[in-house]
Amino acid sequence: MQRVFVKVLGFSDVEREALDTLLRLSQERDVGYALWTPGCGGVARVALLDSDSHAAGLEFESAGNPDLKQIWIGPGAPDHAWRRFERPIHWTDVIAAMDQLFLPAPELDFDLGDPPEAQDTLPPEPGPPSRRALIAGADRDERLYLRARLALAGLAQADDAATVADALELANLNRYEIAVVDFALAGAAGWSFVRQLRAAGQGIPHLIVTKEWVSPGDKARVLWGGGPALLAKPLDPGKLKALLAHV
Repeated sequence: MQRVFVKVLGFSDVEREALDTLLRLSQERDVGYALWTPGCGGVARVALLDSDSHAAGLEFESAGNPDLKQIWIGPGAPDHAWRRFERPIHWTDVIAAMDQLFLPAPELDFDLGDPPEAQDTLPPEPGPPSRRALIAGADRDERLYLRARLALAGLAQADDAATVADALELANLNRYEIAVVDFALAGAAGWSFVRQLRAAGQGIPHLIVTKEWVSPGDKARVLWGGGPALLAKPLDPGKLKALLAHV
């Protein structure tokens, strides 16, 4: 695995927490990103700079490392910034930009079957439909973790719901490929809420329910009743990854 150190200057605690989660999860890939700190034994190759941070402004003006790629977050980006992103920050987009630098380029596939004039007249191939996810749970840290996991599985578009009412409203307004739901969000009405959510709007084809304890009755419900996938808490990253791979 290639490790790339990232210098981070500025940002709120919430923004940092979301970024730290994605950096941590990136360690499972061929290219992993790690937070640069003095004495870490490596050289930062990317800098994430918050426009509201005085230290970030000084870093940008510094010419100490000409090979450092600087990513500016917020308004007033200088013209010579490598990349610029506005708030609210979608860290998955920032990670994707860094991947362009460090992931190996895909192999070229040359198709010589059609002459150039024929290629010009062919309509463009439709792209894959956008896949969207819903995360329903009261615990903000857990929602952040699930958002990062979904992004790594190719589901970068995700909506959060911290209440039953919000989850059902979102499910009625949007089409979701998958929903990850904390059973405890609805208390004693957990299974009723799961059924409502699954039937809301255009229906949700993939549903994962997380529970503090998965009982034999819960397992039977899934086995014989065609219920949603169940994951016991605390979540097992390997099992979650395996479930998301089928979406």
